[in-house]
Amino acid sequence: MMKKVLALVCALTLCLAVLPAMAEEEAAGYTETVVSITNGDHEVPATVCMPTGEGTFPAVVMLHGTGSNRDEAGNGYKMAAPVLAEKYGIATIRIDFMGSGDSTADYMGYTFESAVSDALAAAKYMQGLENIDADKIGVMGWSQGGTDALLCAARESSTFKSLVTWAGAPDLSSMLTDDLYAEAKANGYFTMTFDWRDSLNVSLAWCDDVANTDVLAEFAAGYTGPVLAIAGTEDTTVDPEWSNKIVAASGNEASKTYFIEGMDHTFNVFSEEDFHSLYAAVDATGEFFAETLK
Repeated sequence: MMKKVLALVCALTLCLAVLPAMAEEEAAGYTETVVSITNGDHEVPATVCMPTGEGTFPAVVMLHGTGSNRDEAGNGYKMAAPVLAEKYGIATIRIDFMGSGDSTADYMGYTFESAVSDALAAAKYMQGLENIDADKIGVMGWSQGGTDALLCAARESSTFKSLVTWAGAPDLSSMLTDDLYAEAKANGYFTMTFDWRDSLNVSLAWCDDVANTDVLAEFAAGYTGPVLAIAGTEDTTVDPEWSNKIVAASGNEASKTYFIEGMDHTFNVFSEEDFHSLYAAVDATGEFFAETLK
């Protein structure tokens, strides 16, 4: 008899331990799923963040910057995605570019063209989900991810209806000195070094992209939708003035800038305990996509 009582107590204790966790998950208002998307000869690792509830949702493809991954600096994207889902009803898919994050592809394959192709593959994946509105797809990018997002909007305007850049960098020439370009021409690549991760071998094809692509001209000619360009006033990596130039290149009346005082290139994720600058950017992003993808 005592064994049966103990067993019942243990079972009840387990149920009580599980129920709060289940309730918390249901109350979260979103679910996250890790997926792998086949794109040509490589796989694109991705995380889908989906609002809970019925109906169809707009979706946004999130593109990371140089030397980063789909969760972004200080987990900036990982923190942003649930807010976009819960507060604004926006699904997201954040991806690892070739040679970044969980990607098993060689970083030498990463170019402007491959980035746009991977973003488009992610968009098409989302369009194939039954609770996604295939006509309401946006794209956003941080730093060089912003470069890629601008090119996505220009080259795939029939897919991407709205655009947000975070510290968007239309011109990456500061990353490619004459010496590095000469090294790439001689060897087929140059080695890019970082303080926070292992070095990367950067292809000559990427160098040619940077040297020969007028990103803003492509954007102005190929995209008629709205853009929100967000930047921090203390960004010393990408001049905040580029956000003004991005909006100036847009012919859409809904396009605008949003400058956050005192915010740096990584949106202060390494200096603010409450992440208020990051969340200010997330709210501006959510409001913009909710309005332009409605």
